[in-house]
Amino acid sequence: MLIRSLTLATLMAFTGPLLAAEDINPLKQDLGKARPLVVVELDSGNSTLATLQKQLDEPANKQAFEERSMVFYTVKFGSIGAEGEKFAKEAKDNKKLTPPETNALIRALKLGAGSGTKVILVGKDGEKKLEKNVPPDTLDLKEFFTTIDQMPMAEKEAAAAAEPEPVAPAPTKGAKAVKPGSKPAPQQLDD
Repeated sequence: MLIRSLTLATLMAFTGPLLAAEDINPLKQDLGKARPLVVVELDSGNSTLATLQKQLDEPANKQAFEERSMVFYTVKFGSIGAEGEKFAKEAKDNKKLTPPETNALIRALKLGAGSGTKVILVGKDGEKKLEKNVPPDTLDLKEFFTTIDQMPMAEKEAAAAAEPEPVAPAPTKGAKAVKPGSKPAPQQLDD
C-alpha cells in the first residue's frame, strides 16, 4: 500500500506541472471566439515582427483584422528566455504573458527547430491553418486574410451576417397586432 501511494505521489509530482501548463495555454481562451495570429521571433535581429506591426497599424488592414475576429500574439526570445504578449481588439484585453503562459503557447504550436521568424495562423478550432517561416517565405497579411475567408467557419459567419431577418406577415383585418418576438394567439380552424 505504501509503495502504491509513493508511486502515485511521484507520478502526480511529474505530471502535475505538465497538465497545469496545458490549462494556462492562452490559445485555449480564444477557442471558438477568435483566430490567433502568432509571431514567434527566433532571431532578435529579424525585422519581420516590426514590419507586421506596421502593416497592422494601417487602417484597412486593422479593419480586416478585426472583421475576421483575429487576435495577435508575439513571442520574442531574449537573454532571459521567451517573452510573450497578446494584442486584442479591445485595449483592456491586451496583456503581457507570464513565462508559463508563453511556454504553454510555444508547446501548443509545436514549432520544431528553425531560425528566423515563424508566423502562424490558428483557426477558431485551435488548429494551425497557415505557417510561414520568414525568411525564406515572404509576409503578406492579405494571404492570411484570404486563408480565413476560405475557411468553412468564415463562410458561415459571412452568410449569417448577410442573411436578412424574416418579415412578419401583415395582420389581417380585425386581427390584433402581435408584438415582435411574442407568439401570436391561437386562431380557430375552419373545417
